Amino acid sequence: MLGKLNATDRSSRALIGLGLAIVLFFAVNIFSNTAFKSMQLDLTADKLFTLSEGTIRVLASLDESVDIRLFFSRALGDRSPDNARYHNRVRELLLQYAEIAGGKIRLTFENPEPFTNSEDQAVAFGLKGIPVNDAGDQGFFGLAATNSTDDQVIIPFFATERETFLEYDLTKMMQQLVNPTQKTVGLLSTIPIAGGYVPEFGTTQRWPVVERIMEFFLIMPLPTEIREVPEEVDILMLVHPVGLKPHTMYAIDQFMLRGGKALAFVDPVAEAEAASIRKQGFRPRGSDFNKILESWGVRMVPGRVAADLDAARRVNVRQGAQIKVADYIAWLSLTEQNFDTSDVVTGDMSLLNVASAGVLELVEDADLKVTPLIKSGQRSQRIDALKIRNGADVLALFRDFRPEDQDLILAARATGRGASAFPEGPPLDRAALGPRAATAQQKSTHLNKAKDPMTAIVIADVDMLHQRFWLEINESMGQRVMVPNANNGDLVINALDYLSGSDALIGLRARGKSSRPFTLVQEIRKEAEQHFSDKETQLQEKLVGAQNRLNELMSREADQSDSILQNNQKRALDESRTEIVGIRTELRDVQHALRKDIERLDSWMKFLNIAAIPLLLGIATLIFTVVGRMRRRVRVMASRLVAETEAAR
Repeated sequence: MLGKLNATDRSSRALIGLGLAIVLFFAVNIFSNTAFKSMQLDLTADKLFTLSEGTIRVLASLDESVDIRLFFSRALGDRSPDNARYHNRVRELLLQYAEIAGGKIRLTFENPEPFTNSEDQAVAFGLKGIPVNDAGDQGFFGLAATNSTDDQVIIPFFATERETFLEYDLTKMMQQLVNPTQKTVGLLSTIPIAGGYVPEFGTTQRWPVVERIMEFFLIMPLPTEIREVPEEVDILMLVHPVGLKPHTMYAIDQFMLRGGKALAFVDPVAEAEAASIRKQGFRPRGSDFNKILESWGVRMVPGRVAADLDAARRVNVRQGAQIKVADYIAWLSLTEQNFDTSDVVTGDMSLLNVASAGVLELVEDADLKVTPLIKSGQRSQRIDALKIRNGADVLALFRDFRPEDQDLILAARATGRGASAFPEGPPLDRAALGPRAATAQQKSTHLNKAKDPMTAIVIADVDMLHQRFWLEINESMGQRVMVPNANNGDLVINALDYLSGSDALIGLRARGKSSRPFTLVQEIRKEAEQHFSDKETQLQEKLVGAQNRLNELMSREADQSDSILQNNQKRALDESRTEIVGIRTELRDVQHALRKDIERLDSWMKFLNIAAIPLLLGIATLIFTVVGRMRRRVRVMASRLVAETEAAR
């Protein structure tokens, strides 16, 4: 009787314990969902779900509500798993943005099905639709964002090619809504990078780097002859300053002494100029801007190009009738070791392509502080610019290379209060102004010393701005997609952001893709394909041979009548047809076996990813439970033994 009561009591305790465990399970889940909702642990290799500091600063600066509508057609996801996966990534990132913004971002997720208001809205916003079926229905995957003053930014279509730049694109969109008033960049360039018609160049298209700048700044093209930098200009961008008039140089000088900011691209051999100008036999020129640069504490070594053996790009070179691959020591692919990783302008750079870049030197006893930003490697040499300007012999340059065992400065920043490059005053244009007016202007407006600290970033390469060195332009879904393959454009934006006083976008660089294929599975699949490929190739060759024999026999049959067609020819014809059928059957068996092996591998991987972990946890729990019960039994038996021993005493 007592045993039955003990058994009943144990059963009741077990049921109560099970009930408490279930209640505790739900309680812990509810508590964790509320208490730890904002906490995350990002274990991905590329930190896909960890937002950059720049993004957090932009979101924290929101002082008004922003409405974001994400349009994604489910039909598009059914048709394209890549787009469905990418949509999940975009959605998750937007939810993170909304959470950090503290209620300032209102998210709406739309499924624009055909003939619905949602589809009408997508079309009205200007989103890009693509056909998803034979009926011509459109699928959408884009975004529209608006602020309280009706400023609008859209992403017409989320191309998977730009997945690595997703955070950058979204944060750029947010900054455009937060700061709709853009800074003005005055662009003074002797190469028509802003596009338009220029007599010596003809009609030219705007360079993609200018389009990139226009996403963040207003651009004011300036003529190459100016007497004063307009007051509207916040940052002066100088591209290949060569042959500038003295009064233009003086205008730049005085702009900087008033606390101006400048981004200057100089070059001993501007290959992009020769590629743009339409003159037979034109040779690229070198920038002649040292008069101004030296007042900033830096100068470009005249007639010298930086060559680097370790950073040399591999290019195809014709030698006679052969094409060789050689190291072009004047075209450099610079990596992290070449950048000042502690500086906000270059700290997150990973690859920069330059061509025939110049060498910068620091001016002794300069008033400004000069900080090198980009350097070549130790195995570098200053080579004669004429060897590049007159047509580079890539193999000869490599053969004659002699390292100087020192790094060379390719880009630098100058900050501080400098002195004028025109200590005696402005270059007087008495013919234009008259003697008295010129003298009065010299006395009244000239600054010989900086009123406020100036900042200048000097980069000794112009060619890096050209798209051939940093950009791939592809067509995707009827849309032109520009995919950067180097950080050249990022460097320009970084520098302008720094000079504009905004570093919010600095640090937002390419991240990994959320699609992480199983590389081991791919290797095993390749081995399986290789295992069957030899047999398949043999069968394909046999099939072609049998088909050729059959065609030959059939042509003979067409030339001869049935009465004179020999029996052995008919037999050969039948045998050839039978052989072809047999080969095709065997070939199908080989292909089926290959698919079966791959499907078996995929099934195992699915099992390991879906069922293996729960099974292991279940087995571990079972072992833990059994061991616990055995320990309890041992303790009970030991206590009984002790009790019996004491009772016997």
